[in-house]
Amino acid sequence: MAQVVIRSLNKKFDEVHAVKDVNLDIRDKEFMVFVGPSGCGKTTTLRMVAGLESITSGRILIDDKVINELPPMDRDIAMVFQNYALYPHMSVYDNMAFGLKMRKFDRADIARRVQEAAEILGIQELLRRKPRQLSGGQKQRVGIARAFAGNPKMVIADEPVSALDVSVQAAVTGLLMDIQRDHRTTLLFISHDLSVVRYLADRIPGAKFVELEGTDHLFFTGDADSMLDEIEEFLTGVRPVPAVERVLATVLFTDIVDSTKRAVELGDERWKELLGRHDAQVRRQLERFHGREVNTTGDGFVARFDGPARAIRCAMAVRDVLRSLDLEVRAGVHTGEVELHDDDISGIAVHIAARVAAAAAAGEVLVSRIVVDLVAGSGLSFAARGEHGLKGVAGEWGLFAVEG
Repeated sequence: MAQVVIRSLNKKFDEVHAVKDVNLDIRDKEFMVFVGPSGCGKTTTLRMVAGLESITSGRILIDDKVINELPPMDRDIAMVFQNYALYPHMSVYDNMAFGLKMRKFDRADIARRVQEAAEILGIQELLRRKPRQLSGGQKQRVGIARAFAGNPKMVIADEPVSALDVSVQAAVTGLLMDIQRDHRTTLLFISHDLSVVRYLADRIPGAKFVELEGTDHLFFTGDADSMLDEIEEFLTGVRPVPAVERVLATVLFTDIVDSTKRAVELGDERWKELLGRHDAQVRRQLERFHGREVNTTGDGFVARFDGPARAIRCAMAVRDVLRSLDLEVRAGVHTGEVELHDDDISGIAVHIAARVAAAAAAGEVLVSRIVVDLVAGSGLSFAARGEHGLKGVAGEWGLFAVEG
């Protein structure tokens, strides 16, 4: 078992603050990847975990035990190094066996462990060779075999493939993942190469690699919300719900009067053709008065406008032009705060506008008192239609018909 807890970890080299206030929890048997540019403190942090670097301040716990002062050989952590770190005068076998000898394993156990690791890594035929007789990929396989031969609690792989040819990197990375999964060992993997990180993300169950556009790693220089949303989802497992955007808008509802009766009279084909001409005419007027189509209701439209006067004039134009098609419509207009959902809108103001339209007579453009007050001085005139109860809306509402 190797559960790691890092709290307020700091490392200073004279005036350079290389690692600052790192806090991290690593679960037992977890495969964790540390990604960042050269010099950001990845290797220094994990060298402190391994005991190869002293700690300026903070605590490191493995399995609930503080290990700040524990010697490296007593931490049961193996390393896979970027530069292989093989002893040039020793054979592959002796390189793999060296750490086991230092830990006082008996000769038979050493031979068994070296042979098993060599078989897993496919390097049995290399055991008698010296490092100078190996390719880069073979050297790194030896380094990996050496790390896992002692069956450690944890393996730290520090840029294990960055010195290898691109053609070999994927094979060695995949090999590390397979061995970690089979041995159920905690593995900490360091890399600055995003291609390696993409490869890992594609193959770790439940993992994903997120790339955000930008020219700087400081989140406040670009699209901060996108980056912070990804961080929140990573930490909590929940995608943040976007804040609802609310704006003041004028909502227009139109509706064909006696549409069912007309459909029965005309038949399906002719009614469908007439509806198509109706839709084209309404859209033409919406464009003319700078309205935005929100939805269609089968035989009517829902649209929003930046101001009520435009909405009223659009409704009057729609009514007049549709009479040329022998269609009579009713319309309702209301101004209030709406919630924006991409191209859709919702909210009580939308509901009120629908109820105002439903109260209108054939050929009538009906508006709420709020609209009348907002268009004062616009040249529009209105006739009071009394107080009405609108279904689903509290209180009585004064409604007015547009004249003209």
